[in-house]
Amino acid sequence: MSITDYSVPACQLACGAAQRPRAARALHRLRRVRRREGVSRRTMARRLKSNVSLIKSQEKETSDIRLSTLYQWQDVLKVPIGELLVEARDGLSPAVMKRAQMVRLMKTGMAILERTQQPDIRRMAQMLVEQLIELMPELSEVKAWPAVGKRRARNELGQAVGRSLSRDALANLADGD
Repeated sequence: MSITDYSVPACQLACGAAQRPRAARALHRLRRVRRREGVSRRTMARRLKSNVSLIKSQEKETSDIRLSTLYQWQDVLKVPIGELLVEARDGLSPAVMKRAQMVRLMKTGMAILERTQQPDIRRMAQMLVEQLIELMPELSEVKAWPAVGKRRARNELGQAVGRSLSRDALANLADGD
């Protein structure tokens, strides 16, 4: 009889980490967002006071970077932090999904109620709205779907006005990176 050392630390056994290696999954979209914003790796490296090889390694979707690094990227790219993150595979929890479905159903019921001229359809829509409110009282605050979408007034400017296009971005467009 011999004693065999499997060299598995006790912490891994207790935590279950030694059971199987985790499959590499995308954690962020740094490269995609950087390219969309027209910023080269060289420019990112300069702005982050880093080097191009580090930027390239951080851009790998499976690289597990620090949250502070993610915020630095966000600051340089001038995008919401959510744009840099990958959505969870699992999606929303069942309770949140159900609520979202109920809100969409309520919006549809309210839209029918507001737009129909036929008394029978109006009555059915009213009954639907009342039943939905009975199931979920907070739906009483929900309004109908917009008829055309929210239009800007002539004095309002879009999001594009807030973004600046740097000379580096124009140069990079010409370079192809």
